[in-house]
Amino acid sequence: MQARRAFCRIATAQRNVVCRSNFSAATRPRTTILNAPSLPRSISRNVPAGIRGFATVSGNDDFLNQHNVAINDLSARVAEFHSNKQKFRISHGSTNSTRQTSKGPHVLDVSALNKVLKVDVDRKIAYVEPNVPMDRLVEATLPYGLVPPVVMEFPGITAGGGYAGTAGESSSFKHGFFNHTIESVEMILATGEVVKCSPTERSDLFYGAAGAVGSFGVTTLIELRLQPAKKFVETTYHPVTDMQDAIKVLEKATSDHSLDYVDGIMFSKNQGAVVTGRMTDTPSPNLPVQTFSSAWDPWFYQHVQGQVSRSGTEPVVEAVPLPEYLFRYDRGGFWVGDMAFKYFNFPYNKFTRWFLDDFTHTRMMYTALHASGESKRCIIQDLALPYSTAEKFVDYTSSELDIFPLWLCPLKRTQQPTMHPYTREDKELMLNIGVWGFGPNNRAEFVKANRNLEAKLRELGGMKWLYAQTYYTESEFWEQFDRKWYDELREEYGATNLPSVYDKVKAPPEKATAPEKFLEKWPWAGFFGIWKAIQSKTYVQARSAAWRQWVK
Repeated sequence: MQARRAFCRIATAQRNVVCRSNFSAATRPRTTILNAPSLPRSISRNVPAGIRGFATVSGNDDFLNQHNVAINDLSARVAEFHSNKQKFRISHGSTNSTRQTSKGPHVLDVSALNKVLKVDVDRKIAYVEPNVPMDRLVEATLPYGLVPPVVMEFPGITAGGGYAGTAGESSSFKHGFFNHTIESVEMILATGEVVKCSPTERSDLFYGAAGAVGSFGVTTLIELRLQPAKKFVETTYHPVTDMQDAIKVLEKATSDHSLDYVDGIMFSKNQGAVVTGRMTDTPSPNLPVQTFSSAWDPWFYQHVQGQVSRSGTEPVVEAVPLPEYLFRYDRGGFWVGDMAFKYFNFPYNKFTRWFLDDFTHTRMMYTALHASGESKRCIIQDLALPYSTAEKFVDYTSSELDIFPLWLCPLKRTQQPTMHPYTREDKELMLNIGVWGFGPNNRAEFVKANRNLEAKLRELGGMKWLYAQTYYTESEFWEQFDRKWYDELREEYGATNLPSVYDKVKAPPEKATAPEKFLEKWPWAGFFGIWKAIQSKTYVQARSAAWRQWVK
């Protein structure tokens, strides 16, 4: 009860802070830069009324000049690190990784590279600095009637993170990983040299650095492909009864070229839903319009479960505004937000989710997760498996971890060699399974559970995403990748003074058991995480999101 009262006091104080804030500045996205008033008439007709006020208006030349000045300064700093043989880490100002951040004396701060420099309507291309998050990127392109083919589901995931990490979404069965929609990348090599790489220029670096978590250099500009946007995603929830049924429905859906989006949720071993989406300006008649971004809206996964539970075996169809669909998992962070309520033993209902809505957006949750230290006891892993062994894997996680729901996302396999996860099954598609929940409380048991999960994954021909901590030994890790290719490519581009992929993703050595510090104990660790999240003020970005006006 004491924890509940304290939680309420912090939440109430946070809401009061927001209410007293000056929203005149906060209502404008901070990073999107475009010249919306000069939209061609053919594009303007496709833009809903009221959408053109999304972003700050300024000349592209100003921002290109600022970009070039910043790159000159950063490259000089990198060259200095190189000449002194100093390893350095890159500070982006935010993260959507659950890995514990390594510390070091030498840091390259690239957080100011957070602008969309230009949207080329004729070529359907956006020129994007690496720290532009997905919501600001979408807000920059929608006024032109354009949208990236792959938009990561959390608004705070950045374009640079999508390239350096492994980023796939429900459109990835069609387009592949986020980096497969990139035309070229500007990069500062570890020597300080600034280069451009693309499928036709330094293609080995272009493909090799994708998914290599920044171990080849510093991404500074991305030339990103766009596609026509529509007002809605006509979204269908297909009930499934088990993993075998889910795989059958997924395979059928991904062979339907009229669909733009396919993913799925298993709520338990015996209940799930495959969710398909088709972009359209004119949804089928009499469809209800459903949103997920307002405080009183349902969390997406709960809404889907409710719909398929009521429908029995019949699919349910709704019209979801395009950006509402793209960021449908933001509130609740898929379902990881449930864990916060369980942590504090706090009532979990529609009213409490409304009251604590600011805390349940992913930017706030990531800040709180890292500050509280709770990431060290959460199993948050994305795992690529062949369709043929996916059911066995879910049987394993169900019996050994008892974690549900699970996310299912079909993805195009990438060409080898690569640092992306891949499967050895000779099929175009593989299945990503998201396993996110609490692990064992005992630290030794927690590490053992992760080690066993990794072993089962190898046994079933799968691989894990590298945004999360890995517990492989170094030899186990490199058994999965072409180390000779990776090391030779790093040598060719002078990147050996940068931390390697394994250096970045390996779990830190286990320390001898020591008494918990005050801020490491329940519930104070959680309260500290909440306080740091409030100080970050990232709730303002969710409250002032301009993309919510797309169909108004």
